[in-house]
Amino acid sequence: SVIGKRVVIVGQSMIVGSPIAYLLQNLDATVTSCNAMTQNLSSLTRQADILVISVGNPLFIRGDWIKPGALVIDVGTSVVSDESMKSGRRLVGDVNFQEAVKVAGHITPVPGGVGPMTTAMLLQNVFTAWKRINFPSRIPYV
Repeated sequence: SVIGKRVVIVGQSMIVGSPIAYLLQNLDATVTSCNAMTQNLSSLTRQADILVISVGNPLFIRGDWIKPGALVIDVGTSVVSDESMKSGRRLVGDVNFQEAVKVAGHITPVPGGVGPMTTAMLLQNVFTAWKRINFPSRIPYV
């Protein structure tokens, strides 16, 4: 349950940050919305029981910015150079996973965390839209 939990959202986009803030506020969480330029951002993120990051800045959130035991949801994806990879690149999130995993109670990895759920929901929405276009009297609008 998120009731009464302190949630810090870093990223105020209309696609991720704002909708998540609205959703969690309606579930009675205490939500603070920030951006990458928020002053003393690390002091805010250290207070979060739930930390959601979506700023598009690779490895931006460090392990010492995270409250021990916090739930960390990394929505960011960026490609960075990595000579150890065959392609010379790798996909990373907005959170420095190697540092954060030592502190967080739970953390979504990048790749493989939020991305597959985003894809599944997109496909569900496309299919619902198709059904509404092709069978308008059978699909209710909720």
